[in-house]
Amino acid sequence: MIFVGEGALLWRAVRHTLDSGLPVDLVCGPPPAVNAARPDVPFRAAADVNSVAAELVAASTDGVVWSLNNRMIFRAPVLSSGLRVLNVHHGPLPAYRGLPEVALVYAMLRGEREFAATLHQVDAGIDTGPVLAADRYPIGPDEPFHTVLRRGLQICHGLFERCLPLVAADPAWNGGPDRPGGAGPGGYFGRRELARLPRYRDHPDFGRATDLGFLAGYLPELAAVLG
Repeated sequence: MIFVGEGALLWRAVRHTLDSGLPVDLVCGPPPAVNAARPDVPFRAAADVNSVAAELVAASTDGVVWSLNNRMIFRAPVLSSGLRVLNVHHGPLPAYRGLPEVALVYAMLRGEREFAATLHQVDAGIDTGPVLAADRYPIGPDEPFHTVLRRGLQICHGLFERCLPLVAADPAWNGGPDRPGGAGPGGYFGRRELARLPRYRDHPDFGRATDLGFLAGYLPELAAVLG
C-alpha cells in the first residue's frame, strides 16, 4: 500500500498499517524531504503527487493508494496509471466537499447536528468519486469548532481502521451492499468560501463555529481569514 498526505493523521494510519502486519510500500508527501515519523518507511517528497506517478506505480505491490490529510489533487498521471486511490475525507459527501475545516465551519453555521468521515474512491473531480463507507458523529449545540474538529479526526482514523482490512483482503472492495449513497454535485467549500467567512460575523453561532482554540496554529489559512 502507498500513502499520500501529511501530518499526524497520515502517520497514525501508516503506523496502524504496519502494526497490522500489512506492507507500506511508500509514503509520499509535500517537501521538505524529511521522514522523522517512521524513518524505516520509504518516503518520497513531492509538491505534486502526479509528478511522481511512475515511481508510485513502480513501488506499489497491491495497486492501492491511501490519501489522508492530503491537499494534493490527483490528476491523470496517477488516475490513469491503474492505481486505485482511496481518500478519507472529513465531511459527509456529497454535501460537504472541499477543504474539511472550511466545510465544518459552514456546517456549524447552518446548524448541522452531525458531520461525518467518508471513504471514497478518487476520480477526476474533487471529492466526487464513489462513496464506499461513512461514519457519522454528533455536533453538540454548544461545542466549539476545535472540539468538533478533534472528534472528527478521531472518527476519520476510526474509519480508516475499519476499512483497512477490507481493502487489504480485496483491493477492489467497493463498500458492499450497505454502502452510503453515491457522490454527486453537492456543495463545495474551497478558498472562495473561506474568503467569504468574515461576512458571517453577525451570525449568532459565528464565535462557536470559528473558535479554533489550540488548533489555530495548525490551520493558518483559516486563522488568517478570521483575523
